[in-house]
Parts: sequence; C-alpha cells; structure tokens
Amino acid sequence: MIEHITATDFTDCQRLFHGRGHAYANLSHVNVDWLSPVILITLYQAVNEDWLLTQAQALQALISECSSVQVQRRYEKFAPTQVLLGDAINSTIVTENGLSYHLEFGKAQNSGLFLDMANGRSWVNQHAADKNVLNLFAYTCAFSVVATAGGASKVVNIDLSKSSLSKGRENHQLNKLAKKEGKQVVFEGVDIFKSNSRIKKYGKYDLLICDPPSFQKGSVNIERDYAKIIRRFPQWMNTGAKLMLCLNSPDLDEKFLKDEVARECPDCVFEQRVANPDIFKEAHVGKGLKVLVFEYRPSS
Repeated sequence: MIEHITATDFTDCQRLFHGRGHAYANLSHVNVDWLSPVILITLYQAVNEDWLLTQAQALQALISECSSVQVQRRYEKFAPTQVLLGDAINSTIVTENGLSYHLEFGKAQNSGLFLDMANGRSWVNQHAADKNVLNLFAYTCAFSVVATAGGASKVVNIDLSKSSLSKGRENHQLNKLAKKEGKQVVFEGVDIFKSNSRIKKYGKYDLLICDPPSFQKGSVNIERDYAKIIRRFPQWMNTGAKLMLCLNSPDLDEKFLKDEVARECPDCVFEQRVANPDIFKEAHVGKGLKVLVFEYRPSS
C-alpha cells in the first residue's frame, strides 16, 4: 500500500490512499488519511496484523510531523479506533484553505470532516457571497463555515443531530465566526422531513446544499427520500438560486439524481458536476461521491 502514496506536499488534512475506489488490486478495504498530527488507517475488513504494523511504520516515517498512527476497524461493531504507534491523540484541529475544523478520533464512526467533499466546500465558498444559504444534513457545519467566511448574508443549518450541530458551533467559534450566530448563522436541530415550516421560516434561499447520508436506520433512505426533499424546492428557493445536490451511495449513480430532479422539480436545470479531488480515484464510474449543481429557473 505504501508504495502507492505519491503525495509530497502534506497539508493538514488529505487522503493519502483511497483503496475504497477499487483502483488498487487487493486493497479495496483500506483508506489512509493524514489528519495532522494523526495518520488514520481505516479498514473495512480484517488484515494480517504484521502487515498492518509494517504499513503503519512506513507511513509514520513518511511524514515527519506525524505523532500518532491509528487504525479504525469499520468491520467491527461500533467501528473502534486503536493507536498503533505514537501518542494517544483523541482530537485535533486541521486547516483546509485557511479555515479550521475540530476532529475527533474514537468517539464516532466519522472524525468530523469528509475529505472527498473538499472541492464542494471550495465551490460553496466561492458562490456564497450575499446569499441566503440553506444547509441540509449539516453534520458539523463545514459548509456553513465556508459559506459564512465567503460572505453569505445568512446560513441556516438543519440536522437531526443536536450533538453534530454543537460541534458545528465549535467550528464557527474556532474560525471567529461565532459572533454571527443568531442573525447570520442559525442552527436548527430538527427532522428535515417533518419540519418544513421551520425551514421555510428563514427563506427564501439563494443557495442550497444537500449532502444526505445514503442510509440511516429509522430516519433516511436516500433512494426513497431524496424525492421528498427535491419536490419542496419551489417552496424554499428564490428564482435563480443555485442548488448543490450530493449523493454518496455507491449503488446510485449521477443519472439517478438527475432523474429525481427532472421528475420532482423540472424547473431545476443541471449546470455542472463538481469534480472530486484527484486522490479519490474510482475504478468504476459512478461509485464515488457525486456533487451536482443545478439552477432553479421557474417557468412562471
């Protein structure tokens, strides 16, 4: 695995090896991330422990700033994280394009920032100026951070998880954006599918970000539920609004999302696909993250 890592400029946070894209033989169960000062190896099936330790040692030698190599075993219940080498670091702060984010290790399946969405965050930052922004499935509110820093007039973060929104507040505080909370940045811990009136309260919107999980038991099945969101766009959006719609499922392709939009809100016109970072190479078209931008152009 280590021989496939070609990066030489190690920023605070980046994927070093993307095995889940199935582009490397016999390594589709391994990802490696650099989340300064931690190297995180994510495993989706059991491996030989001697091989794992050898890889960990080579990775540690690759980056002089590395203080800890950890492994998360996604194939085990609760996806536990273990320190393989170095210090037991439970949290860190990383920087991407001049903005900072709190990350945590071992407390949840995800650390707090999805690295494959880096280009999506850049796109939002570049298009947020003077916009009223709706951020659905906000998680730790990274999109809100980049939108607010990019000059958004207002950002409304919607997520069922109040603990995730609490981390989102911390990310705004970290970037000295906390003083904007209330009037300019709103955090609503509500169910998107049951809180249409709450969402409409802050509209209408000029920019929408929708980055839903593919499946969460009891709350989201995006193959079934994306349509419920899309059909509400006319209630939420101003004419000319931009919509960045994301799809993470490896089983649903770009055509699925375009077809859902064409059926449920034909006044949304496809504009572009935001490319994923080059490191997220996929052997099979359509399996990775899909980020599509539409414009709302009502005919009447």
